[in-house]
Amino acid sequence: MKTEYFKNIVLREHIDTITDYHANGAYEKLKENITLKYKPSYAIMIRTLNFESNNFDSNLIYIDQNEYEYLSKSKVYSNDIIMNKIANPGSVYIMPYLKQPVSLAMNLFLIRFKCTLNQRFMYYLMKYNESYIKQFANGTTTKTITKDSVRNLKFYVPEKQYQDKIANILSSLDSKIEINNRINKELEAMAKTLYDYWFVQFDFPDVNGKPYKSSGGKMVYNQELKREIPERWEAKTIAQFIGNNKGGDWGKEKEEGNYTQKVSCVRGADLNGLNGLGSVNPPERFILEKNSNKILESHDLIVEISGGSPTQSTGRISFVIDETIKRFENPLVCSNFCKSFSLENQKYLYYFIYMWNNLYDNRVLFGWEGKTSGIKNLLFDSLTQKYFIIVPNENINLKFYEKMDSFHKMKQRNLKENQELAKLRDWLLPMLMNGQVSVKDSEYKNSQNDLLVAQPKPEYN
Repeated sequence: MKTEYFKNIVLREHIDTITDYHANGAYEKLKENITLKYKPSYAIMIRTLNFESNNFDSNLIYIDQNEYEYLSKSKVYSNDIIMNKIANPGSVYIMPYLKQPVSLAMNLFLIRFKCTLNQRFMYYLMKYNESYIKQFANGTTTKTITKDSVRNLKFYVPEKQYQDKIANILSSLDSKIEINNRINKELEAMAKTLYDYWFVQFDFPDVNGKPYKSSGGKMVYNQELKREIPERWEAKTIAQFIGNNKGGDWGKEKEEGNYTQKVSCVRGADLNGLNGLGSVNPPERFILEKNSNKILESHDLIVEISGGSPTQSTGRISFVIDETIKRFENPLVCSNFCKSFSLENQKYLYYFIYMWNNLYDNRVLFGWEGKTSGIKNLLFDSLTQKYFIIVPNENINLKFYEKMDSFHKMKQRNLKENQELAKLRDWLLPMLMNGQVSVKDSEYKNSQNDLLVAQPKPEYN
């Protein structure tokens, strides 16, 4: 693309809206009128951690409808640009579409541009230039960026028509990623519903293919569980399901001495992303060659032993299958703050996962925590040796395993495709922004066959 199509701009001339939480009133008034809620309510209060973890489904806080209307100046809509004010100020995000209203949490800016600029293009441009934006954050102990600093940012942008084309190319990659994410979300919802029907309500298919309990299937009292379960089902401790323990290993940051086995180390923060709920970015580490037996294999499980928060217990769980392992260049291990193990019978993998998550979601694991030096620890041995769970009929469990295995293989393939799409997008982004790659359309005529072509690198401020 010819560089004469680029021009210098100052954002203040093109910003339609720049606002934040405190635009809605004085601090005391906001404190008086807003009470954050940790159970689902009318609107989501979107926070930095939602963007950083790419998780808009869990660990959310809410406000009710009156509070949402009170915060009318900071309602958030799909495609709004969000920027950190403090705590990594200048980091830029784009608001995805969510199915319920969204309001802006503290410490964030919301930015909307006039029609003179393509909103999506500006997100990509600002994302690419985050290091430039962060230069304008000031402060000694806590760095912040101000609205005026944002308004005074200068960029070198192509004409609007070309902005549209760049935005379309990059958005098409993001759209495919989003479609895969939605498919995975639906698969997970179906899986949870099936678990609930079969193992909580006991309406698994009976010999006639009808829901067992609803069709009068016999239930018997179980002494360990203190409740009725289907006839010929039994109860065991969690420990009776567990086979081998592998433990975790943090190793060394760099290869040294006998620390030669390169691995990617899964931390507690990576557990949700490992199975598709949020981002996953396990750091590269080096472990002792003799500890290679700690490398995760298909059907291994990982539990977070230390961590949590006042509102989140320890005990998050994840697992790997072959398709998970293929997503990573290095073999996987888990960190010392986690524990990995396998099951005696691999066919119980998915039942075990959904059973454990059911305990986690119902806050049962809060009752099995201790504290060491202020850090919460899951009392794993006590929990697994004392807590009884249902052992489903083997045939029913096998049917559940086969359905879930198909679901989770598809989820992992979608996640792998997302990684490749994101890698392509991140490669294209700087190339398009600095003109090294352009959309082949020299006269900017509308074309449905835009091509990317390499260009000599132009001068770019």
